[in-house]
Amino acid sequence: MQRMFDQFLQFIQQGVATIFKFIQLVWAWSVSQIASLSSVSWQNWPFWKQVLLVLIVVGVAWALYSVAMELWEASARILTAFATLIIALVNTLPSILMAGVLALGGVWLLNNFDPSSVHIPSRLSWSQTSE
Repeated sequence: MQRMFDQFLQFIQQGVATIFKFIQLVWAWSVSQIASLSSVSWQNWPFWKQVLLVLIVVGVAWALYSVAMELWEASARILTAFATLIIALVNTLPSILMAGVLALGGVWLLNNFDPSSVHIPSRLSWSQTSE
């Protein structure tokens, strides 16, 4: 069970790492595009290009805000799911404790109990016949 849980966590970790690598790639490309745009004298651009630049900036800001809100909600759901997992694990503790006590008692009984050492009163003996 531990191995399966470790593999699941490793799978999640690899997925998250891949997503962050993709985000880093897109971010680096975006920054390089913005850097090349900042070297251009955009004040001399025609009015329509300046308006288009403002619309692009607004679009990027809206997209980043949207992503930030989505990540915030996802992080809240992840925290809730983690808390639910912890609660489920804690709720299983009494059953696990009971199973451990039963196993311990059973092993002790198998190792230490000798039925031949128990003396049954003659009234309760199976070999007595009814008259």
